Amino acid sequence: MFTENRNRTNKIELANGRLLKLDRPLVMGILNVTPDSFSDGGKYAGIKEALSFAQQMVKDGVDIIDIGGESSRPGSNPVSLDEELKRVIPIITKIREHSTIPISIDTTKADVARQAISAGADIVNDISALRFDSEMVDVIAENRTPVILMHMLGDPKTMQADPIYFDCVNEIMQFFSERIHFCLNNGIQREKIILDPGIGFGKKLSDNLALINKIGQFKTFGCPVLLGASRKSFIGMITGDKKSPEKRIGGSLAAAITGIQNGVDILRVHDIAETIEAIKLLKALKETC
Repeated sequence: MFTENRNRTNKIELANGRLLKLDRPLVMGILNVTPDSFSDGGKYAGIKEALSFAQQMVKDGVDIIDIGGESSRPGSNPVSLDEELKRVIPIITKIREHSTIPISIDTTKADVARQAISAGADIVNDISALRFDSEMVDVIAENRTPVILMHMLGDPKTMQADPIYFDCVNEIMQFFSERIHFCLNNGIQREKIILDPGIGFGKKLSDNLALINKIGQFKTFGCPVLLGASRKSFIGMITGDKKSPEKRIGGSLAAAITGIQNGVDILRVHDIAETIEAIKLLKALKETC
């Protein structure tokens, strides 16, 4: 069994010196400016619609807005650099004109991350954990930007083609150990690293359930841990509704609550107001014990 013990960080320092305190679970709202994302593809592809939704998220109390211009749903095809830039840079710029809300750029491309940071993004969310673009690690290190390292078996096109693990949790622990050491050896501080076990990214139903139940084990690295289970297909596998992601709010909240109880620091979600309501109730219940 893999073991590693590190002092736990209680904050995330952004490149501009601002701090995201981890004294409660943070809520990261999903803003996909894509035509084909699994849950909200095409809904916020226009600047007006995307900005309106971002402003609503801020009103609802979101802590971070995660903007993605390339779908990573199972079976999806990659998009060109120019197309991804055309989708994400204008909305980052527009949000920055109206708000100082922390912004995460969801990309595996170094050039997208670089330009997004210049436009106002604060965090890089890389589903490849810096493996797809060799220049990404330098962009992160040079800009002193927090980075989310996500585990994925294969790539979005192939990841759900019969993924097999001997011990899913332990194998992902080993993966994170290697990726963290790669970051440390390339100028990225441990305090800048956030870990995401990648629910639904190259995992079977049993793997996803095991990861949510045992997600606290990833905190032994001393890095904040993110859970992204919102509206994902494993919920539909359990409930029987496999075609309507927007109807999976109940399952999404159950996963989020379990994650919180197991020590998750950040929840990446579609349903911001509902998640924040659940967090507040959990906090009130805990305080009465």
